[in-house]
Amino acid sequence: MTKTIIQTEHAPAAIGAYSQAVKVDKTVYVSGQIPLDPVSMTLVSDDFDGQTHQVFKNLAAVAKAAGGSLADAVKLTVYVTDLGNFSRLNDIMGEYCEKPYPARAAVQVSALPKGALVEIDAVLCLS
Repeated sequence: MTKTIIQTEHAPAAIGAYSQAVKVDKTVYVSGQIPLDPVSMTLVSDDFDGQTHQVFKNLAAVAKAAGGSLADAVKLTVYVTDLGNFSRLNDIMGEYCEKPYPARAAVQVSALPKGALVEIDAVLCLS
């Protein structure tokens, strides 16, 4: 088993005791991304759409650093503070992920780090 820590300045730095991602052989486990701007480390927006777009941009940056892309995603777990945004989540996800879509769970939570409205983690399988 080969384990590699993935780190890129094009996604927010970890704000705790974790890595942006860990690659084991051809599988990449991407830590939950929240809508932080990678440079300022502040939330990019107060609205769900703006935050969700930034989360996907952050996920894509980590995937690229690992040698892949969002097309390699096989599983996403989405955490939202309001499932009323489920339809918007689907629309925005469709802008970043193509068919066949990865498996996904969407869970409503009471709060997320830094007051974010959405957080997404991913598992990628590189070819």
